[in-house]
Amino acid sequence: MRIAIIGQQDFGKAALEAFLQRGDDVAAVFCAPEKGRPDPLRLAAEAAGVTVFQFPKLTDPAALEALTAAKVDIGVMAYVTQFVPQNFCNIPKFGTIQFHPSLLPLHRGASSMSWSVICGRSETGFSIFRPTDGLDEGPVILMRSVKIEAEDTLGSLYFGKIFPMGVAGLVEAADMVVAGKAPAIAQYEPDAGYEGIIREAESRINWANHVDQTFNLIRGCNPAPGAWTTLDGKKLFLFESTKRIARTFSEVKGKKIGEVVAQNGQSLTIHGQGGFIEVHRIRPDGGKKVAAAEVGIAVGSILGG
Repeated sequence: MRIAIIGQQDFGKAALEAFLQRGDDVAAVFCAPEKGRPDPLRLAAEAAGVTVFQFPKLTDPAALEALTAAKVDIGVMAYVTQFVPQNFCNIPKFGTIQFHPSLLPLHRGASSMSWSVICGRSETGFSIFRPTDGLDEGPVILMRSVKIEAEDTLGSLYFGKIFPMGVAGLVEAADMVVAGKAPAIAQYEPDAGYEGIIREAESRINWANHVDQTFNLIRGCNPAPGAWTTLDGKKLFLFESTKRIARTFSEVKGKKIGEVVAQNGQSLTIHGQGGFIEVHRIRPDGGKKVAAAEVGIAVGSILGG
C-alpha cells in the first residue's frame, strides 16, 4: 500500500520502519517543526529517502496540497501533537487512522497513560480509530489491552508494552482498512472521560493524600514530568518508589505527614497518609537523577511544607 505517516519522535519512527520493512511505499512523512533535538522520525525518513514535510499547522492549504499530491491509499497518525483537520484526514483514498494509548473512550487526551496509572487502574492499552475533529472521539477499528502491574511506571508501561504493540496495531489496522474489512465501532459516550496534560499542578505531591494515591502519582509521572515535592522551598522530583501501608497506630505515632523517617544508604522513607513511601531516585530541580540518599536530606526533614 502507499502510505503517508503523520507523527513524530520514536513512535513515529518505529511506525515508519515497520511499514518500510514489509515493503510498503511510504510516499510522505508529515511531522511538526522541531523546537529542540532533531526529530527521530524526520531523520529516519530522510535516511530512507522519504519526502518530509514540516508544516507549523496542518490546516495550511499547502499541507493539504502536499498530501493530495502524494496520492496515498491511507494516512497513518503515529504520535501526533498537532491538530489534524478532517479535510486533511479525508484526502487519502481510504482515509486516515490514528493511534491513541488508552482503551477509548477512557482517558481521552494527551496524558492518557499517566492518568491510567494515577487513577490506579489495573489495565489500559491502546486504540486505533478514525480521527474526527473531536479529540480522540472517532469510531474505533482495533483495540488491545495490557495489564498494569503494581511495579509499572509510565515508562515501563509505554516502552515495554504499549509502544511495540501499538506499532504492530497500526500495521494491522491499515491492512484491515485497505482490504475493506475494518469495523467502525462508535465509542460508548456514557463511559467517556477526558483529562488534561500532566503539568506542574497535576504532578505536585500532597503528602496528606493516601500513600496509594501518592505512589500512583509517582509511577504515573515517571520518567516525565516527574512527581515533585519541596524541601526548604526548592523542588525535588521523585522516581522509582515503593509503598508500605501502615497497619497499626504505633507505626505512625509521633510522625508528621511528609516527614523523612528513615534512610538506608540508598533510599529515603517518607511518611504519608496511611503509610510510607520509600523513594529510590531523586532529582533536585535543575540537577540529575541520583540515589535518594545522596541528596543529603536528613531524617526528620519535612517535605512539601
